[in-house]
Amino acid sequence: MSRMAWMGIAVLALAPFALTSQYLVNIAMLTAFSAFLGQAWNLSGGFGGLTSFGHTAFFGLGAYVAALFATRWGISPWLALPAAAALGGLAGAVIGFASFRAGLRGSYFALVTLAFAEVFHVLATSLDFTGGGQGINLPLKLGLANFQFVDRRASYAVVLALLTLAMAVAFRLRGSRFGARLAAIRENEDAARALGVDIVRTKTAALALSGAVTALGGVVYCQTYLFVDPQIAFGVERSVEMLLVVMIGGAGTVWGPVLGAIALHLVADTSRAWIATPGFAPMLYGVVLLAIIGLLPGGIVSLRERLRRA
Repeated sequence: MSRMAWMGIAVLALAPFALTSQYLVNIAMLTAFSAFLGQAWNLSGGFGGLTSFGHTAFFGLGAYVAALFATRWGISPWLALPAAAALGGLAGAVIGFASFRAGLRGSYFALVTLAFAEVFHVLATSLDFTGGGQGINLPLKLGLANFQFVDRRASYAVVLALLTLAMAVAFRLRGSRFGARLAAIRENEDAARALGVDIVRTKTAALALSGAVTALGGVVYCQTYLFVDPQIAFGVERSVEMLLVVMIGGAGTVWGPVLGAIALHLVADTSRAWIATPGFAPMLYGVVLLAIIGLLPGGIVSLRERLRRA
């Protein structure tokens, strides 16, 4: 990563230590976590144009791996991380290969991912092994070994490490041949096929990579909040948040999901804190988001180029 990127990450790392309120630190942690999930979605949806409405499937798989490892088998979450990444990557490869082999793209592919997320939701609700609709409560075991801390600043550091990893993958992807093939597919799939790009393999690999990274977030979330149920794990709201973060910040860019997460939480938390009228805060929240997307279709990152041209 570039020097400016490392400086930006350093600012993000030091920001919570200037805050004295645990509430504000928690907001910062949730913002960083949204940026991480957005970046994970961005690896396939932004760089490859593979719009997914069901990315929460990978997040939920990671969360349930962590929960089952902790409660059923007493296995460390450090081992849950590679297991969740492998399962998320496998799920992404299966979903991607089945969809792309059938020639699905655009809205059809988006609906297939949503259907898979709903299948996982129903399975988690129906099976006794996963706790059914009641979910799973994790035991409290403070310490780095379990990603459980009294001070939210420590939890923020863990989330920031995840975000740094996802950004490093995005930087690497952007400058690689694989990233160039993804960009070609995103811009014109038929032209990319004519140039010899293996469409099915490239798109499947991108979705598998994105699924593996997203599943890591499920592990950390589960260990931080010590609870997971089907709605938390596979609810469509989380997929929508991932998509919004990327669209607001800038799809196919490294810093777009970070800027999008900051804008999203700034608007959401400010409107909730300052506006007491029932129903007005969500309306204002939606209007602001629509304004950002409408005025900056390329995301917040495109504002720099507009100012430079001006």
